Amino acid sequence: MKSITINGSQRESVGKKSTKALRNAGQVPCVLYGGDTPVHFSADELAFSKLVYTANAHTVVIALENGTSFNAILQDIQFHPVTDRILHVDFYQLFENKEITMDIPVLFVGNSRGVKNGGVLRKNKRSLRVKALPANLPDFIEADITPLRIGHKLYITTLENDAYKFMHPDNTVVCQVRRSRTSVDDEDEDEETTTAEGAEAPAEAAAQE
Repeated sequence: MKSITINGSQRESVGKKSTKALRNAGQVPCVLYGGDTPVHFSADELAFSKLVYTANAHTVVIALENGTSFNAILQDIQFHPVTDRILHVDFYQLFENKEITMDIPVLFVGNSRGVKNGGVLRKNKRSLRVKALPANLPDFIEADITPLRIGHKLYITTLENDAYKFMHPDNTVVCQVRRSRTSVDDEDEDEETTTAEGAEAPAEAAAQE
């Protein structure tokens, strides 16, 4: 999984006054959890653009000015209800030998036969929660919709992978192709093909005779 580096400064004071002063200076107060003790730090608000305003999943390297660094993932983020400015960010520290749970985006690939026949692809899950060691976390989960006909569903069990575990029930529907007013029945198409093939066979036999 791709990683983003965020340069920060460790915070000596975590009171309301110092927090307000940080925000006024364009800094975001942050807390890193998961270690022996929480680490309080701040970082420039612009440093979070590639992490927050994207559908992609990333791990984070938190590099503090005192020379220490931590591998982490974004755990929670708070926005101002009016301005949408980032108010606070929580991170969770990663360890190589400790599994972590994270939401991973789904990448839909392929050209569904049902969609070709006028069906509508409904994406029930645009991200899936997985549990894995940090080294096994994927950038995305690929979902091939090619086999889907009208009325068919793609279940999460189709996407199972030995590198990570899905934190969803086996009957979770990732996507489905739904019928529309202009859709053509897939089964009728199969019958027409079979009938045409059956009609060609006697003609070929007659030609051979």
